[in-house]
Parts: sequence; C-alpha cells; structure tokens
Amino acid sequence: MPETQVQAPRVDVSDQAPDFTLFTHDMEPWKLSDKQGQPVVLLFFPGAFTSVCTTELNTVNNEREDFGAPDVEIAGISTDSPFVLDEFRKVNDLQFALLSDHDAEVAEAYGVKYSNDFTPMGLDRIAKRAAFVIDADGVIQYAEVTENAGVQPDFDVIKEVLANL
Repeated sequence: MPETQVQAPRVDVSDQAPDFTLFTHDMEPWKLSDKQGQPVVLLFFPGAFTSVCTTELNTVNNEREDFGAPDVEIAGISTDSPFVLDEFRKVNDLQFALLSDHDAEVAEAYGVKYSNDFTPMGLDRIAKRAAFVIDADGVIQYAEVTENAGVQPDFDVIKEVLANL
C-alpha cells in the first residue's frame, strides 16, 4: 500500500511566514528573511508557459507600481526548473524574480502543494495558485489559495492590503 502523506496546515494571516531559500531564474539564491524590512508578495503558480499563469504574472508585471514596486518585493514561485523560469521570464519580460521550488518543499511549507490524490497525474509536486502578502516584519498579512488553478488571485485586495502596510 502506498505511503500517504498528510499535507501540513496552510499558513494564514498573522502567522510568521516560513523562511526559505530558493534559486532564482538566474541561479542566484533568494532568501525570504533577507527581504525583511520591506513587504513581500509571493505568487505561487502551477507552471510556466500555461495560459492562466502567463496572464497572472503579466498582469502583476504590468501593474508593478500599483503593487508598490520597487518598495515591495514581488516573487513568483513554481516547481519549474530555473532554466524554464529563465526562459519564461525572458519571453514575458517579467521584471521580478521567479523562484524554482523544484521539490515543492516551500509549497508544502505554505500548505499550497497539491495533495497525493494527484499522484497518478504527476501533480503531487505542483503548487496551487496562491498569493501571500508578507509585511516588513515577516508576518503574513494576506493569504489566498485557489482550489481551481484557473482562478486568479484577487489583485485588488492584494493592492489594498499593500497600501495599508
């Protein structure tokens, strides 16, 4: 009988954001705790070069200033390799870091990894679409996880939360 893993509880508003280090699209380490002192928006997405993910990241990229950039650090996270993310970033001219969570460890820590129910399709190491706003002290101020990968995060609410930090 296959071993069943229980997904960790999802982190939520007022929780300390789990720290992590991942490699960027250009193979540089990116550590969340290095960003303390400024707000951070983490955008987990299922996969580069898919229509909904491309739309989501292009929307954020085109409205970076409305999200508070450059004072707000924006990072997209998927389980794609850094090489795929680098090409995706170049093709779409994205102006923020894309982080490779290749083993889905960060997605699991944030409770946004698809469950083992998706193992036959190979999705058990894929991140759900999710958005987190983390304040300058590393505390989660907004958390949204969509069960339907076709649903975009609520960008207006994210902008509102950022404006009130």
